Amino acid sequence: MDLLHAVILGIVEGISEFLPISSTGHLILASNLLGIESSEFVKSFEIVIQTGAILAVVALYARDIMTKKHMWGKILAAFIPTGIIGFFLYKTIKQHLLGNSDVVLWSLFLGGIALIVIEFALTRRKGPEKNMSQVTYRDAIMIGTIQAISVIPGVSRAAATIFGGMAMGMDRKTAVEFSFILAIPTMLAATTLDLTKTSFSFTTSEWVALGVGFITSYFVAIVSIKWLVSYVKNYSFVPFGWYRIAIAIFLAGLFYFR
Repeated sequence: MDLLHAVILGIVEGISEFLPISSTGHLILASNLLGIESSEFVKSFEIVIQTGAILAVVALYARDIMTKKHMWGKILAAFIPTGIIGFFLYKTIKQHLLGNSDVVLWSLFLGGIALIVIEFALTRRKGPEKNMSQVTYRDAIMIGTIQAISVIPGVSRAAATIFGGMAMGMDRKTAVEFSFILAIPTMLAATTLDLTKTSFSFTTSEWVALGVGFITSYFVAIVSIKWLVSYVKNYSFVPFGWYRIAIAIFLAGLFYFR
């Protein structure tokens, strides 16, 4: 991996981390398209640079994070299911799922169909919607349990948590912002676990690549977050579902018939 690759992957991460299209899945597919050979470092890179995107959330939501302290108990409750599954399945995930294009393509395709179906179902539901102060611990744990599915590359942590939040009765903006903030402990834990397991054993050039990818994903994520918050005020997530289906079909053709 060279620095241009790090920049490109940082851009991909920054754009896709908070959209319901799977950042990990897009990083794996982008690496494949760029001809980057899968390795332990590349898999670690794909995990660690997500922290850059997470810091964009900290920067944009610093006021809420500092003032709405009651929210953190629910965020941590939502993190627990994913934290447990991620910890005990770390080796399986890294060895058999990360870097697996087949898993990503199927997850993108089936997830796109599910996203469209769920969007239509939730749109037709009637009744009052919850804001952040009305979210219960039960809601948070249910969202965290749904988020745990996203350990499968291509599923999308953002899609799982946003639609999990909407299923629990949150309005769109609240579901999106809850997803943003839940990403903080989730991705920090994933990065810390990976760095601990690898004993920080990277070469100088690999540390430089990590730094470049990290910084790039941070600045691109700031733009992506602002755009998504504006988007959900007026539009549904259906276009993302069609995008997932289309990109899965296109890349399947590119990978398997070239």
